[in-house]
Amino acid sequence: MKKTPPRTVHDFILWAARLFDNADLYFGHGTDNVQDEAAWLVGSALKISPSKLDACLKDELSLEQQNTLHALVDARITTRKPLAYLINEAWFAGLKFYVDERVIVPRSLTAEFITEQFQPWVKPAQVHRILDLCTGSGCMAIALAQAFPQARVDAADISLDALAVARINVENYGLRERVRLLRSDLFSALKSERYDLIVTNPPYAANDEMKMLPPEYRHEPALALASGERGLDTITTILAQVPKHLNANGVLVAEVGNSAITLQQDFPTVPFMWLSTSAGDESVFLLTAEQLQHHHSALARAP
Repeated sequence: MKKTPPRTVHDFILWAARLFDNADLYFGHGTDNVQDEAAWLVGSALKISPSKLDACLKDELSLEQQNTLHALVDARITTRKPLAYLINEAWFAGLKFYVDERVIVPRSLTAEFITEQFQPWVKPAQVHRILDLCTGSGCMAIALAQAFPQARVDAADISLDALAVARINVENYGLRERVRLLRSDLFSALKSERYDLIVTNPPYAANDEMKMLPPEYRHEPALALASGERGLDTITTILAQVPKHLNANGVLVAEVGNSAITLQQDFPTVPFMWLSTSAGDESVFLLTAEQLQHHHSALARAP
């Protein structure tokens, strides 16, 4: 029996999902399954916002729209590029951002804690200066500026390419007066700057992990992923240097992914507070300025 070609939005979501499933793609850049990936592709290509997609499922597509979807689905399968790069769109903390291959695709688990203003560990009224270290696309800096409207945010990255993308997003959100972009190799250009809150999603992939990454990750800048033999080169440098950049009641929040266990093993006396997401993941830690100062000697002697 001959299959009826897809005609509606719903038809094309099912069609794309079936092709993605058969192609054995990897999903980890905004979605985690074929159905959500297909819905995101179709909705974005047709300029339908996620909140309105359900209401448009029965809409029929024009020939031009069908051709657009065919080309996008084909590109996703043949290039193995993350969908975010193909549509120049990513979502973080409920906000939409421009992305391209100059930055990694936003997916930090820290988003959940930003929208909650890191409460109860942080008192929002006392946060006036924030640093987003390794800002990439600027998504975290912008989400922080939205969550803490009384604060000024510095967004630092070593990559000029990343900062160019971040600038696009800062301009799109009209935050030029509150979000300052800085080229800095971690704290190197920040001199004596101090902050009430420092948030970072630094590179944390170990060398062996980099070798095993799915093809989708090969399209992302390795500079934003790789962090040495054990995945800890960047975070240990941050931990050694961060005390002099935090105010007395300041807080550091950092995401370290699969390197969390290794980090705890290397610094068994440091009281990392692992923040649990709604899905139960615990790869984001919090340390206060007082804790960092107290354990500075141990943290400065990284293995």
